Amino acid sequence: MTAWRMGAAADSAAYRANPGTRRRDRRTDLVWYAAYGSNMSLTRLRTYLRGGHPDGGALTLPGCRNRSDPIRSAPLLLPGLLYFATESLTWTGGRAFYDPGCRGEIAVHAHLLTTAQFSDIVAQEMYRAPGAELDLTGVIDRGTITLGTGRYETLVCAGTYDGHPVLSFTAPWRYRDVPGNPPAAAYLRYLAAGLRAAHGWSIRTTAGYLATRPGADRGWTPDSVHALLRAGH
Repeated sequence: MTAWRMGAAADSAAYRANPGTRRRDRRTDLVWYAAYGSNMSLTRLRTYLRGGHPDGGALTLPGCRNRSDPIRSAPLLLPGLLYFATESLTWTGGRAFYDPGCRGEIAVHAHLLTTAQFSDIVAQEMYRAPGAELDLTGVIDRGTITLGTGRYETLVCAGTYDGHPVLSFTAPWRYRDVPGNPPAAAYLRYLAAGLRAAHGWSIRTTAGYLATRPGADRGWTPDSVHALLRAGH
């Protein structure tokens, strides 16, 4: 199979965040939540917004204070790398993480949310009750800020898009600092659904992207991910 490349597959459908405007635009009433894992799928994101139990997952989520759907969603490309590591309590298998310091690009589905919704999603990712408002000025000023040692307690601002900050969260470590761990099939299906809905990718392109990310490549190949996605199509 031909090696997978980001450029030709993604450029026609996605936009890039503008990193140069990050510090000049401090509006935080609304933010773009740059989802790169299962929350790329609107179906999965709604379990964080409204509460509930996702298909294939082991935990029930309480939901956000504001349970409304995103105001908008858009496909974006951010600088950095998607990789899989640690062990998910929800899915088993590796979790998705974002290393913004690596070369390359990561495909995300960005959802325009209130700051309260974003704060509540961060809390639920760390198995905490929603309700505490995050002060996002630090991450918008500096580009990254670590709230704690937890796996999703490092906030990242990748720039702005359409006048609002593009924010995500990840682990405090770099991708080479932890052993990779391939994700579970149910988790991959959510990522694939989100990528295909947001970016308009084919099953083959989606499989090639996911299977070649560090950690995923320890247990999956483009052909095996393609077969998984075709079986559920």
